[in-house]
Amino acid sequence: MPHSTTDPFFTHFDQSIEGIELPQRFTYPFDYEPHPLCLLAAEQLQHHLYTQTEWDHNFGLIPDKEGKIIGKMFGVMVVRNAQNEIGYLSAFSGKLADGNNHAKFVPAVFDALTEGSFLNKGMLELNKFGAAIKALEEEDKPENEAPISALKKQRKDFSTALQEQLFDHYHFLNQAGESKDLRTIFHKNTNSQPPSGAGECAAPKLLQYAFKNNLQPLAMAEFWWGLSRRSYFWEHKEFYPACQEKCAPILEHMLKGMELDENPR
Repeated sequence: MPHSTTDPFFTHFDQSIEGIELPQRFTYPFDYEPHPLCLLAAEQLQHHLYTQTEWDHNFGLIPDKEGKIIGKMFGVMVVRNAQNEIGYLSAFSGKLADGNNHAKFVPAVFDALTEGSFLNKGMLELNKFGAAIKALEEEDKPENEAPISALKKQRKDFSTALQEQLFDHYHFLNQAGESKDLRTIFHKNTNSQPPSGAGECAAPKLLQYAFKNNLQPLAMAEFWWGLSRRSYFWEHKEFYPACQEKCAPILEHMLKGMELDENPR
């Protein structure tokens, strides 16, 4: 039977899934056993990671490979499309190979890395503050203490404002089409500012793409790929729950109204 979807991020299973029962409820993301379809999707994605040649990232799996070792969390989400086909979406947390956009992986909720973006311009301004502070410090003059202190405060204030501007560009959907920005979500749930990197994890990316593109989420799982500076915790190819610090408030909004598996604990 020919595939009818033209969605570049909807991936068909490369083997028959006939006979595998579809999940009745969506995955409880904070404690789960991967559904058999998620295991198949993860295996297929891992094969792609082993064999692709479009981008280069040092996961620490190739001995003596140059560059900083950065393991990554990847996510797969089994979905049903408008043609009633079952496939899956893929995502990575943060950036991959210094970028947000790669074939087969859903886009970031908000891509701040585009050329000429407010974030790139803001980072240049922060670099200017840093250079000015360093120049005054290298002069080692007592009369420079006040200007250095003033510049550090300006840099801190500018950095805080830039971070808040970035947070305000992240808007998350749920199945009802309700949209909330990142600061609103965290102020409601934790009465605090979002932590750095909130909204960049795989699970929110997958749900956001599904809701924006008329795809029904059925199940998801996340696995670690590569070595880790936290080697006592993250293990290559092992599955892990969504994080509490960055994801829990976001997923509470995004999963609103969806029937979930029971918390096994």
